[in-house]
Amino acid sequence: MGYAVVLGEALIDLQEAERDGEVIYRQAIGGAPLNVAVGATRLGGQVQYVGSLSDDVLGNRISVFLTENGVGTAGVKRVAVPTTLAVTTFVGAEPTFTFYGEPPSYSVLGPNDLDTATVAGADVVYTGSICLLREPFRAAARAAWAVPGPLRVFDPNARPTLLPDGAAVTHLRELSEEFFATADLVKLSAADAEVLYDGASPEKAAERIRDLGAKAVVVTAGSKGAYVSAADGATMLAAPKVDAVDATGAGDSVMGALVRRLLADGLPADLQGWERSVQFALNVAGLVCERRGGAVAMPTNEEVIARWGA
Repeated sequence: MGYAVVLGEALIDLQEAERDGEVIYRQAIGGAPLNVAVGATRLGGQVQYVGSLSDDVLGNRISVFLTENGVGTAGVKRVAVPTTLAVTTFVGAEPTFTFYGEPPSYSVLGPNDLDTATVAGADVVYTGSICLLREPFRAAARAAWAVPGPLRVFDPNARPTLLPDGAAVTHLRELSEEFFATADLVKLSAADAEVLYDGASPEKAAERIRDLGAKAVVVTAGSKGAYVSAADGATMLAAPKVDAVDATGAGDSVMGALVRRLLADGLPADLQGWERSVQFALNVAGLVCERRGGAVAMPTNEEVIARWGA
């Protein structure tokens, strides 16, 4: 089994909670790409994380966390910019994020910082999320995407709080479609589909993305499950029934699980193969929703088997 290269942001989530009648904010390491890297590694995959981390105390904590979880950090660039914070509020178990820190600590990695040999040697390369809204990271992601060899995996991870108007949404849609066109797998949420495509359903969004050139599309829909579209058909898969307390990182855990399956089995040959991989990923996400904390909630393969079976 080879390894995956995961490019994108790492930051600190400040998650709103209540203690003794007071609102407090619990610190948690996060960022969608970091969650993907940790999620795939905890499930037994090998991952090299590529991104920029602050040289402050919080950046040090993120670096240690990655290392302790077995994620490779040779591609990390340390920068003298305060670590970006994401204040996380909840409606039920669903999180909403507001970002603080200018310039963002996660966007400083540029194409000259990229080790293209590491990317070329990977079986899978993943990018996406809010880091693509900024240069020079956007140029670095494009450079990695252009390296021949790895399977290409993309997640737009649209954040409405970072898209102040219609022009910003149009820019993100055009940018995302640039990556959609040559992706082997696109994973997005139903909320992403609505933001990018004017309220489109998972089915309509997946059809459009596949028409652009993506080989397979997975649209997660929270407790409803996930819609899967491949060359030979499409289907809706049910999510497992769980008592959700915190959905932070659930979508990222789906992506992490899919990266892990791509590393183990390669690209599925048909819709039936995608169904098996996505059902596994939904089971992983179910466990994440029963825990608090994004990256720290990512389960091991043994925990998944113990709960849902092989």
